Amino acid sequence: MSLGKILIQGGRVVDPANKIDEVLDVLVENGKIAKVGKKLDAAGARTIDAAGKVVSPGLIDIHVHFREPGFEYKEDLESGLRCAVKGGFTGVCPMPNTKPVIQTQAEVEFILQKSKLIGLAEVFPVAAVTRGQEGKELTEFGELKKGGVLALSDDGKPIYDSNVMRRALEYSKKFDLVIMAHCEDPGLFGCGCMNEGLVSTKLGLQGIPVECESVEVARDLQLADLTGGRLHFCHMSSKKSLDLIREAKKHGSTATAETAPHYWTLTDEAVLGYNTRAKMNPPLRRDEDVKAVKEALRDGTIDVIATDHAPHADHEKSREFDKAPFGITGLETSLALSLNLVREKVITMSQLIDKMSRRPAEILKVARGTLSVGAAADITIFDPEAEWTVDEAAFESKSKNSPFLGWKLKGRATEVLVGGRVVLEQSRIVRA
Repeated sequence: MSLGKILIQGGRVVDPANKIDEVLDVLVENGKIAKVGKKLDAAGARTIDAAGKVVSPGLIDIHVHFREPGFEYKEDLESGLRCAVKGGFTGVCPMPNTKPVIQTQAEVEFILQKSKLIGLAEVFPVAAVTRGQEGKELTEFGELKKGGVLALSDDGKPIYDSNVMRRALEYSKKFDLVIMAHCEDPGLFGCGCMNEGLVSTKLGLQGIPVECESVEVARDLQLADLTGGRLHFCHMSSKKSLDLIREAKKHGSTATAETAPHYWTLTDEAVLGYNTRAKMNPPLRRDEDVKAVKEALRDGTIDVIATDHAPHADHEKSREFDKAPFGITGLETSLALSLNLVREKVITMSQLIDKMSRRPAEILKVARGTLSVGAAADITIFDPEAEWTVDEAAFESKSKNSPFLGWKLKGRATEVLVGGRVVLEQSRIVRA
């Protein structure tokens, strides 16, 4: 749609960057935020009635897997961006574990150019830290930065060599890139396929102890302290890891951390019945870890809510539990599950938007996550009381591997603007 005037009227505007949380109007002109205030008048503007809804800076998912190139049967850029917009996101960070791995400037430019042609959410590509994600030889950070990369990660695989991780953190400083760490000790991981505990014993499945994550968290915190590099922890799931991060922050660490909705919504009991839709890595943990994740969200130990959206085809998830791939879809259910944190008074609405918009933008150092006058008009409008049932037939994602199928949820994006363009209207995508 054209970049004309759009007046968003009477919504609850929540903009943590400007400490705003009140009923206001938002005027968009030429793709930018033109004015935020009460009872704005804009002759000739298209109006969007946001009464009873929340109007926030566009949500950013700092951690998704879109599978292109190489695994387009699971997901591709178009289907991934469609489910991002459906979920209320205006920006996403696709991880590089594709085939080939995203590790050169040309490959980054392919992702950016194709995403621009699709014309939905913005894409902030993440490139690999090491060649082939093999944890040995660093990629060309400078060339990747020139190509448009804002972050680097070997997500899906750990960087098990401490010296390689040290050099990555040192080298990334020259280009002001953040290293997104997948914390996993290969020896402790072994052939594990779920959390180690009573449920894994009951099912006769090899478990993954929480220390598989936390020992690497401890190492990386020390390496970040040694080098001064920017470090971000992906998908934190355990109390031990969060205790380490909290303590490090008390002593001045600038490391940041994310978690995903499944880690505060489900426990490893979701695996009972050998439910492969509840198989992810890190695995679902115990109730004490769920409580710890909520506390870390409350006290700021966890900076960001991401999804780790990881689509897989039905025939892959239908295998025996130990042979099925790790990962679940998450973009289309994230907002509703995250709103439960507000209902449970774990965090406020402003804190929720902060963790899903302002903080991701701040970590990436991208000019988004605010409704300040002059800012790009990336805006998410959602109805926090809208009730709906998770139905795989309604998914925009190619894959249906969600543990929340059939759940009744509350809260849904109704309108999404990206650069002043309406891409979601009345919860329907309006741009192909």
